[in-house]
Amino acid sequence: MELAYQDIPRIYTALAEWLACFGYCLVLKRKVKNDEFVLFSVLALVLQSMFLVLTKSLPVILWIPCMVLAVGFMFAYMLATCDASKNVIGYYCARAFLLAELAASLEWQLACFFYRYNKSLLLQAALLVVVYSIVFIWAHYMEVSMIRGIFQLEINGKELRAAILIAAAVFAFSNLSFIVKNTPFSAGVVADIFYIRTLVDIAGIMILYVYQSRICELLAEKELRNINSMLKAQYDKYRNYQTTFELINLKYHDLKHQIAGLRAEMSDEKREEWLNTLEAELESYSPELETGNSVLDTLIAGKTMNCRANNIKITCVAEGDLLDFMHVADICTIFGNALDNAIESVSLIDDPEKRLIHLAISQKKNFVLIQISNYCENTITMKNGYPVTTKADKGNHGFGLKSIRYTVEKYHGTLNFALNDNWFELKILIPQGGIG
Repeated sequence: MELAYQDIPRIYTALAEWLACFGYCLVLKRKVKNDEFVLFSVLALVLQSMFLVLTKSLPVILWIPCMVLAVGFMFAYMLATCDASKNVIGYYCARAFLLAELAASLEWQLACFFYRYNKSLLLQAALLVVVYSIVFIWAHYMEVSMIRGIFQLEINGKELRAAILIAAAVFAFSNLSFIVKNTPFSAGVVADIFYIRTLVDIAGIMILYVYQSRICELLAEKELRNINSMLKAQYDKYRNYQTTFELINLKYHDLKHQIAGLRAEMSDEKREEWLNTLEAELESYSPELETGNSVLDTLIAGKTMNCRANNIKITCVAEGDLLDFMHVADICTIFGNALDNAIESVSLIDDPEKRLIHLAISQKKNFVLIQISNYCENTITMKNGYPVTTKADKGNHGFGLKSIRYTVEKYHGTLNFALNDNWFELKILIPQGGIG
């Protein structure tokens, strides 16, 4: 029975490590094209296999350094292909290493067990394919389900160190019996050593999955707080605009009456010139825009004041009454955030003639079509379905668009972004009536 158990073939370990990295590369955003990704993947598999096979006969004392180098190859492969921070890649590399250890250990334990009864190479190959397929497909499914809905996975240094320590501790404990025979945690029977290794690897994977779940929960809570903050901020802006324009309208009507009275009494040419100038200034603040929705009118009027201050031209062709089914706060969220982003974008354009924003609301069959576009001179990069911010503090930006999508989906609508002929367009399509 003892003779049936041999060490895991290095080529099996190399394949497991490569498959684990490959699976996580499919989850993460890639920074290389598909053909380049295939080339990198094949190269990584060859290098990983050659390294582990060629170092098989080295002394046990060099085994740990070789495993560290193998992990280095895994990290380099993921770093070359994945568009993520080094912390995120290092975190996934630690998880990939443990996952590979589990897959290789479980497969080889089953292979050794069945080898005692059937020495067929076909059976061994089938076990390899079945076990690796189950482990890595399961891991991919679990990972996708955990990060679903997360805007951007963030791993700080503390979380990375914790993941590395967990992976190192699990690896050391699972392989303790192969290195040191005489410890309270070592097994004397070879079969027991295999059982211990597999069970410890399973426990380690579960620990890291629980740890990952907690990280995702914290990120989801952070996103929800930021979205709620954006919702409240836009609604507060609307209330401030509403109060401000009520006062402006009162002053506007009062001053018009005062001017009429002064004109009737005064005949001095300079006074007449002054009155004409004052009246012209008042006309520029006249509440001319009437879309049919008072909330939208107030928002656009408020944003227009900001546009004037920055030499931005904003045009609007909107059937505001199409938005009557929407809650006030939701109108504020969608149009407040979208217009703020557009204003911020065109403000960076040097030529004032190109600082253009256009808003349109129309009916398309049984849908409300909302289009907010602005002139854009930059190249837009998309990541996770959103334009990538050019700001240095990327972790605290992008929640405006996230809150727009959250609100649009609340009404069973869709949100799309496009850049056509130097115009960045945000397009929203919502069924009339919204929430059913």
